[in-house]
Amino acid sequence: MNIESIAWVFQNPHGVAARTAEDHVALPLLARGRAHGDARCEARERLAAVGLAGRALARFSELSGGEAQRLMLARGLASNPHLLLVDEPTAQLDPVTADTVNTAIHSLADQGAIVVVATHDQRTRDACTSVIRLG
Repeated sequence: MNIESIAWVFQNPHGVAARTAEDHVALPLLARGRAHGDARCEARERLAAVGLAGRALARFSELSGGEAQRLMLARGLASNPHLLLVDEPTAQLDPVTADTVNTAIHSLADQGAIVVVATHDQRTRDACTSVIRLG
């Protein structure tokens, strides 16, 4: 596999306080030349995939820690990378929301991307096809 694009989702989310969740997710799409309306539409779809459909117009500063973490995952997914590196994607999430996140990550892997996840969450490990234990 030729890895042409890489996305990294950090454990501690960082965003622009005044920008909306939709703005954050649309950014990589716009950077790749997508039309504004198309980028906004796909951003809303990516937000829905991680359980943030109702928060698309919320400013980053208004999001909880778990919401901000899922927002950054949605942005990583929107960049449609060949390799996605994800650090503790379910650390701040309840079990139901964590399952939503695991499903979104798995869907990218099903599309042929390589997804590397660092996690302490047993259910997230169980959702992976290969596991390497460190320590």
